[in-house]
Amino acid sequence: MPPKEPPRRRVPGPARPRNASPASGRPRPQQRRRPSPAAQRARARRPLRLGSPRPRLRLVSLALTLVMIAFVVRLLQVQAVDAHAYAAKAETNRYLSYTVAAERGEITDRSGIALATSVDAYDITADPKMFTPADSKAPDAPQQAAALLAPILGVDADGLVKKLSKPKSRYAVLARRQTPQVWKQIKDLKSVFAEKAAKDKAAGGPGANVLAGVFQESTTKRVYPNGTLAAGILGYVNAEGKGAGGLESQLNKQLAGEDGTIKYAQSGGRRVPTAGTKEVPAVPGSDIELTIDRDIQWAAQKAISEQVSKSKADRGYVIVQNTRTGEVLAMANAPGFDPNDLSQADAASLGNAALQDVYEPGSTSKVMSMAAVLEEGAATPLTHVTVPNRLHRGDRLFKDDIDHATWQLTLNGVLAKSSNIGTIMATGQLGKTQPQANKVLYSYLRKFGIGSPTGLDYPGETPGLLAKPQDWSTSQQYTIPFGQGLSLNAMQAASIYSTIANGGVRIQPTLVRGTRGPDGRFTPAEAPEQTRVVSEKTAKTLATMLESVVADQEGTGTKAQIPGYRVAGKTGTANRVDPVRGGYHGYTASFAGFAPADDPQVTVYCAIQNPTRGSHFGGQTCGPIYKQVMEFALKTLQTPPSGREPAKLPVFFGTGE
Repeated sequence: MPPKEPPRRRVPGPARPRNASPASGRPRPQQRRRPSPAAQRARARRPLRLGSPRPRLRLVSLALTLVMIAFVVRLLQVQAVDAHAYAAKAETNRYLSYTVAAERGEITDRSGIALATSVDAYDITADPKMFTPADSKAPDAPQQAAALLAPILGVDADGLVKKLSKPKSRYAVLARRQTPQVWKQIKDLKSVFAEKAAKDKAAGGPGANVLAGVFQESTTKRVYPNGTLAAGILGYVNAEGKGAGGLESQLNKQLAGEDGTIKYAQSGGRRVPTAGTKEVPAVPGSDIELTIDRDIQWAAQKAISEQVSKSKADRGYVIVQNTRTGEVLAMANAPGFDPNDLSQADAASLGNAALQDVYEPGSTSKVMSMAAVLEEGAATPLTHVTVPNRLHRGDRLFKDDIDHATWQLTLNGVLAKSSNIGTIMATGQLGKTQPQANKVLYSYLRKFGIGSPTGLDYPGETPGLLAKPQDWSTSQQYTIPFGQGLSLNAMQAASIYSTIANGGVRIQPTLVRGTRGPDGRFTPAEAPEQTRVVSEKTAKTLATMLESVVADQEGTGTKAQIPGYRVAGKTGTANRVDPVRGGYHGYTASFAGFAPADDPQVTVYCAIQNPTRGSHFGGQTCGPIYKQVMEFALKTLQTPPSGREPAKLPVFFGTGE
């Protein structure tokens, strides 16, 4: 067996590339060798090595930290920095607040009979936001709602659309002081639309409800149970429920009370009962009790309305006053108005003409001239006064209402015959000179209240017009004694006669007897101011002279006689200043007096402006009104008839007596 050769020892040489050709040593093209199946299986069994998770965790942690920081910052902003603003906004969106109107106090007559009262009513309101397409689910919700509500509310549909098309607003008043019947119609409609919307939503529809945002607020509506009766005194309230005329305006603060508020949570137009309610209760207004007697007011208003219509006059007024207390028992105007429906009222009739009209009184003013003459001792009722047919004074020629031969009158006769000339002559005796006489007469006119407010503080009341004596024109110093050249209102004219009837003491007129508060306690009005104008003796003498005007057949007031009662009164017929044309045009007819003359209880004054049909003389036109109203008042007040015959004073002296 041949011996084995020893292995060759490998000598290291220069390295060559793995892909080099053995011969040349140059790189040969790389050939991708496919791994064997065994190698593939081995590689598949080899475990995968994952990258490190720490970088990714850091990134996620950083992101979460930033998000949390954002939430914390926002939370601090909402709960700390802007907490009040967001709370207020949430409160506004969630809570609704509305005013609870205080119940307006009643106005009653002296017996407690309601002349003005309040009944339940509703303000119809809306939440305009609930009429947006998003909330109502209807693109034209304002238009649809307006078309449904306008006929019920009696308002213009376009106006409703404007009120409902303000999405930024949460409150709109659609109509004020609607009757319960109106709200019932709207409520029934709301129920129908709510059921319809619920069915539509259950069927997969949008569930549109165009009336969900309509609501009501309980309030009251002012009503006047007697219609036109005493409307001039009472006045009226405006659309906001505030007094806008008469006593409703003058006493608005006492009548109105204090409104309350209710605040509640709402959702989808419905109150959330579990969210609680914040309420500040309303305080009712006080009731006002007037001095007016409803029955006497009715009689006075009926009488003056009929006479104004019969005479085709512009207007007329009647005042009835208690002579002992100054309380006004009636104050009637014609034409009047119905405060329940101002849309039908004439603007010229909305006020209280008996206090707001200013006019020249005429001969009813002569009683003040006679009071001055008697009080100053310039003459007595029996003083002789020769009255010519004409009297020249200053730059004028004066006459009486009728042409006559020379009259031989007593001072009593001057008043009974209502002689202008005799009055000028009598008042001329008040001073050594005419300027002095003017000053004396002026002082008495002021004491009787001419040129001063009556004390009623009634809205729009006129104090009358009376110039100072140094400013009297040449004619005024002779016309003022018989009632031309000075002006007053009807209440002032009535007060003159009440002063004489009350023994010469003027009592400030009153319309309010007292108030009854929410607690039911009655508070009487303050006692009226009293002022002595003339002595009791002068007042009694004047009362007797005024009886001659009515009782004596020579007097001008015979149509005012009342069987069983002694009546004192005076007629008046004055040239009337026309406020439209300017200057004198037409007449003011009037009559004033009191009864019983021997124990005065009641004063009645009547005036009619510009009678154009029938007589324009006060005795003929207003005398019957005086009689009618006075008779009714005496019976209503259960005043007993006169028990003594009057002391008759002569009208004439000498052969004419």
